[in-house]
Amino acid sequence: MDKLTVVKIGGKVINDDSALDAFLKKFAKIEGKKILVHGGGNIASEWQRKMGIEPKMIEGRRITDKDAIEVVTMIFSGLNKKIVAKLQGLDTQALGVSGADLNLIKSHKRMNLVIDYGYVGDIERVNDDILNSLINLEITPVVCALTHDNKGQLFNTNADTIASALATGMSGTHKVDLVYCFEQLGVLSDFESKTVIPQIVKKDYEGLMKNGTISDGMVPKIDNAFDAIAAGVEQVKICHFDAIDLVQTKEYPGTVICQK
Repeated sequence: MDKLTVVKIGGKVINDDSALDAFLKKFAKIEGKKILVHGGGNIASEWQRKMGIEPKMIEGRRITDKDAIEVVTMIFSGLNKKIVAKLQGLDTQALGVSGADLNLIKSHKRMNLVIDYGYVGDIERVNDDILNSLINLEITPVVCALTHDNKGQLFNTNADTIASALATGMSGTHKVDLVYCFEQLGVLSDFESKTVIPQIVKKDYEGLMKNGTISDGMVPKIDNAFDAIAAGVEQVKICHFDAIDLVQTKEYPGTVICQK
């Protein structure tokens, strides 16, 4: 099977044009087939405030009401095309899509008896046939964090989860590596010294959560990583965006998530 690299970029790099440019230059040089997934929640929050709409968060999760989904759709779509334009300038044939385009990702509204998250979607299905068609044409899909219910409704959907779902969906036809890139060096055991945990296996993960080494936003990221591995993804890496050119080398400096 051919190699496929699914990369999710997020965090502060999305907000910084120079950092984003540096990342995309390295991403464009990744050998073989690749898919890029991006978020943009921080930018959406900034624009909500500019429009006089205070973002609503509960336990770190965004409440996407009617006003918020309009802003999120606008920001994610604009950022998507910005990234595509930059990749075209780097001789990478890219196509920007949401989950609604080509019926790529179908979702349903998140159901929770305690919290109404609004227009937040949980993924049901990935159209891997469409993805295969695109990458076989040597097109690099650039996927933003919007999905749909196939009934006309868009949903805000966690970009880490989208990356995991795409990687899982493609694992039947490709040897897939999933890479989460952000502003940290990897999963850290100590924020003061920026000490990276080089490898995390399933049996050690619960202990790292219990002692507080892994907490907050890193938990769902690693949960998604283990879900992807259990579903057939070759390996998952979490690293600084500047290390994207090293993910296929022995010099890779970040964290590797392993089943055992």
